[in-house]
Amino acid sequence: MTTYSAVRTTGIYCRPGCGAKPLAENVRTFEVAAAAEAEGYRACLRCRPYRVAGTVADDAPELVCRAVQLIISGVLDAADETALGAQLGMSARHLRRLFNDHLGVTPDQFARSRRAHFARRLLDDSELTIADIAFASGFGSLRQFNRAMREVFRATPRELRERRRRSDRLAADGGLVLRMPYSPPYDWDAMTAFLARNAVPGVESVVDGVYRRTIALDGDLGMLEIGPGGVDHLLLKAHLPYWEGAIHVVERAGCLVGLTTEPILATAQLAGDPVIGPLIKARPGVRVPGAWGPFEVAIQAVVTHHPALMTPAMGAEVLRRVVEGAGVVVSGLGFGLTHAFPSAEAVAGAELYGVPEEVGRTVRALAGEVAEGNLSLAACAPLEELTGALLAIDGVSETAAQWIALRLGARDASPKTKEPNEEWRPWRALATMQLEAAEQTA
Repeated sequence: MTTYSAVRTTGIYCRPGCGAKPLAENVRTFEVAAAAEAEGYRACLRCRPYRVAGTVADDAPELVCRAVQLIISGVLDAADETALGAQLGMSARHLRRLFNDHLGVTPDQFARSRRAHFARRLLDDSELTIADIAFASGFGSLRQFNRAMREVFRATPRELRERRRRSDRLAADGGLVLRMPYSPPYDWDAMTAFLARNAVPGVESVVDGVYRRTIALDGDLGMLEIGPGGVDHLLLKAHLPYWEGAIHVVERAGCLVGLTTEPILATAQLAGDPVIGPLIKARPGVRVPGAWGPFEVAIQAVVTHHPALMTPAMGAEVLRRVVEGAGVVVSGLGFGLTHAFPSAEAVAGAELYGVPEEVGRTVRALAGEVAEGNLSLAACAPLEELTGALLAIDGVSETAAQWIALRLGARDASPKTKEPNEEWRPWRALATMQLEAAEQTA
């Protein structure tokens, strides 16, 4: 995780490796940039800390990590801390106390900092207008945007754009190109191998080390491409129907490829395990994948691990039929991308021709529970509660339920149920991904 150093005498905070050499007694450290900003420090112009991965350490309580995921999804764009707390089953006051204790910042301050940092990267890297950047970053108005940028960076958006470096600008042959920063090590090969094995036919593909997928935003269609970029970032090319709320597209994409949390504590604790330790030493950059769409991940896992389907090829064919039977056709993309994944309502009411009857019943039952609001696939659900609700649906296997929980952010989810894994708690999700990566290279 990036630890930020703030200098009392200058009022500036920096990322690790900055050339500044302040006296140790003048330095304070912060785990998130938002906490330094809340204390009145401004970002260093030399090392530009807004350009590094702003992740949350995995030693934070799971409730805080769930809250962060909800903030990343945009909950605080149209609601307040009371609504966020309600989704987590706690008061706003208790939620603020948790954030202050573990991150040194309130949820609102954390969300504002993320918006401002994203906007600053767009000012540096893109040719979007300042108005487009404001709404792409999740700000409700230009006035709010200007105020936030002055508070965080001590300058107006126009002044910040004039300071950008020539090397920052990313050429785009269509779409919006953005850097997705991470703190090394990060194993892109392991991530793309997993995404390729679990790709939903017609919706996702991996070709020559680049992951592509279709997306639907309020009914409008788009496409994402994610590939290697440099030693500390991936490159995302987003083909979007509009720029408003692009920050959530980018952050959902980051969640999908495991960039939102660094497994520092998990790696340290598992490194001494006789089974997982050697795997971590061989591939220290393995991360836990997330989900673009919770319902999509749920259907993929349920079908792939359904007791009635005996091979991965059978599962892939059923997924293809579900997508073709209920999804929205997307033409002209190539790379095997033909549809956007259907909504729960569409799947619940679809005929699903060619899908084995037993599997079809499970798929429609799951879709119906989600569509009617009886089953929540939100990242804030506790592991036992989520898996229990999934297992109540006929045909959902324990393995499928655990895979769904893993990709929705449950750090102790354990799809490898046959492994002797009690000693890997509470980091069985990372242990699972290490085993997956090892199996594919064996």
